[in-house]
This record gives sequence, C-alpha cells and structure tokens, in this order.
Amino acid sequence: MKAVVIATLTLLGSFSAVGAEDDQQALIKQGEYLARAGDCVACHTVKGGKPFAGGLAMETPIGTIYSTNITPDPSGIGAYSFEDFDKAVRHGVAKNGSTLYPAMPYPSYARVNQADMQALYAYFMKGVAPVAQANKDSDIPWPMSMRWPLAMWRWAFAPAVADFTPVAGQDPVVSRGAYLVEGLGHCGACHTPRALTMQEKALGADDGSAFLSGSAPLEGWIAKNLRGDHKDGLGSWDEAQLVQFLKTGRSDRSAVFGGMSDVIEHSMQYMSPADLTAIARYLKSLPAVDPADKPHKYDPAVADALWNGDDSKRGAAVYIDNCAACHRTDGNGYKRVFPALAGNPVLQSEDPTSLIHIVLKGGTLPATHTAPSTFTMPAFDWRLSDQEVADVVNFIRTSWGNKGGDVTAKEVKALRE
Repeated sequence: MKAVVIATLTLLGSFSAVGAEDDQQALIKQGEYLARAGDCVACHTVKGGKPFAGGLAMETPIGTIYSTNITPDPSGIGAYSFEDFDKAVRHGVAKNGSTLYPAMPYPSYARVNQADMQALYAYFMKGVAPVAQANKDSDIPWPMSMRWPLAMWRWAFAPAVADFTPVAGQDPVVSRGAYLVEGLGHCGACHTPRALTMQEKALGADDGSAFLSGSAPLEGWIAKNLRGDHKDGLGSWDEAQLVQFLKTGRSDRSAVFGGMSDVIEHSMQYMSPADLTAIARYLKSLPAVDPADKPHKYDPAVADALWNGDDSKRGAAVYIDNCAACHRTDGNGYKRVFPALAGNPVLQSEDPTSLIHIVLKGGTLPATHTAPSTFTMPAFDWRLSDQEVADVVNFIRTSWGNKGGDVTAKEVKALRE
C-alpha cells in the first residue's frame, strides 16, 4: 500500500511539473508577443547584430545615446530580478539606482499591466539568447551627461506607475487599443510633440489634442499626425485601411516610409488581427486637432493640364520627368505599389521635412509576411538641384487639391547637408 501511495504521488508530481513547464512556455510565448508589440528589438539591436544586444546609436537633441544590452547575459540584464526589471521598464530606474534617459520610453511603459511585465521578464530571461556585449557610454557633453538631474526630470514629468484600467463604459476594443497605443506601443514617443524640457506634451487621449498630433523633425523625418484631421491626419482613412497598413506597410493609397518602416517590419506585422483592429479603432476615436478641418476635395485642373501637354506650372516639368511614371499625372499612383499624392496627408503637413527627405534620399517599402513584394523609390539628390527639389515639392503640395505650404531651396539645402 505504501508503495502504491508513493508511486501515485510521484506520478502526480510528474504531471504537476509538466503543467508548470507548459505554463512557463506559455508565459514566454506571451512575452515574445508583447516584446514584438513594444518593438523592443528596433532600439536594442544594431543592424546585422545579435538581437537585443544593444549598441544602437540614437541621435537626440542632447547628444548620442546608445541602447543597452537587454539579453540575459551578465553584461546585459542577467542579474536582474523581476523587481529590477520592472523598476527599469516602468519606473525608469536602472539596477544601480541611476535614472534612465527618457529615450527609453518609461513614461509610456508606466501604464503596462504587471501581468504583462511578468510575461516580458520571462521572455527576456528564458526566451532570448544571452550575448556578451558591454554597454557603450553615451556621448553627451557636460552638464547634460550628469545623471542626477534626470531623477528630478522623472519626478516632474514621468507619471506614477499604475496598471492600465479601461474607461467605464468604453468599447472594450477601443480600451484595448488605448492600452497598446498609450502603453507598450509607446506611439506618442514619436508622434507627440515635445516641450523644451523634452517630455511629451501629452501621454494619452485625456491629456488634450497634442497627443499624437505629430512630431518635430527627427533624423530627417516627421512622425505624422495620427488624429482625425483630414488634411494631415487620419481623417481620410477608415478602420480597414488602417489595419491593412499596420499589417503590410501599405494601403490602397499610401505606403510606409522612414522610421515607421521598422515598426511595421519588426512589430506590427506580427500582431494579431484583433489587436491591429483595436489600435485602428482607438486611433479613429481621436478627434481632429483642427475643428474646421475638411475632407480633401480632388481638383482635376493640374491633371487636365498635364494630359494636354501643359507643364507651365512651376515644378510640373520636373514632375513629368522624374515622378509621373510611378505617381501618374493625375496624382493617384498605383494601388499598394506607388502611393497616391493627391490628398496624401503626409504632403500637406505644415513641416515638409519628410517629403523633401524622401525626394532626396528615396526609400524602400519593406517586405512583410503577408505582402512579400518590395518596391524602391530612387534617390534624386544626385540628379536634382536644391531649386528643382523645392519646385517639384511645391508642385506636389499644391496640385490635385492639396493644400501644402511653400518650400524654399534654402530648406532643401539644409536637409541635403
């Protein structure tokens, strides 16, 4: 009888161990998904380097900051307890007690739920390969290199850490989108303007219309307005178009470029349809910054002129020679291949940096699992003068009903240099 009891207990213990192992693997898998949703790899991996080993140079207004090794190696976060990990990610405090630069978006991560933090910790400790790579010192001149003032910055501008709670009565899909956008996705880190003291002017929808209203130029690009404005925001997009864009980097009338290409390639394409729908529905719930904003109205005058051989409008001849083969004389491009220029919100923003940059340097549409084709717009910096770039950019910004402002050759020269 005693032997039977021992055998039974041993068998139950084996089942328990198997169950615990299954639970651990499920937690690691969930953490991997969350790390994708947070696009951790984009900042913590050098192109061609080992995943999460750090060393990526990030240019900021105060100098160059290098991302850290977050693999479970002793040179990374191998000695971090969960409490150390949580303190760094959600509180912005390193294991040694120093405050992290807010290039690590801990003001957004402050609202990530602790259960998700546990899953992220399990993934980085058990699902990521350790890499022995020492962290680089940031290249920031004194006195900005001093860490102790950052504690005061964190006290003044970082929100209190608290698990995200949905708004009572809110559509649960919108609530899920708010959690992803305002928290782990940290979309505001790029798409929200910053104050002189470098904090985001708003961290969520309740903080006012500055939230996700577009950024100042960063590394030659503008992170666009994600609110409901038609002119330069998402007012002309519907939910299905947004989901398609986030999944594939392209829609019927637009294509990804700049830093958002990395977000699509490393993060968004791996997210579930339900979460992409939640993000899109939440973004579509944000009202326009400009209450007087009106939908784009197509004006065929320029298209008719070009069709009839009239290229007298300034910049028209440059457009015909360099752009019309892909974007067409009517400005409508080709669906999911070459983006439309007519009514394109990127072209009508107050700051023309992104448009000038892509004319000068070109860009490549990344391949994704569900849209494996890739297309490249060539660079024209070798071919067009500053004045020609200014002329064609002004032509694009004022044709087919677009309402963009003027661009000067001086602005082009500054970006080219």
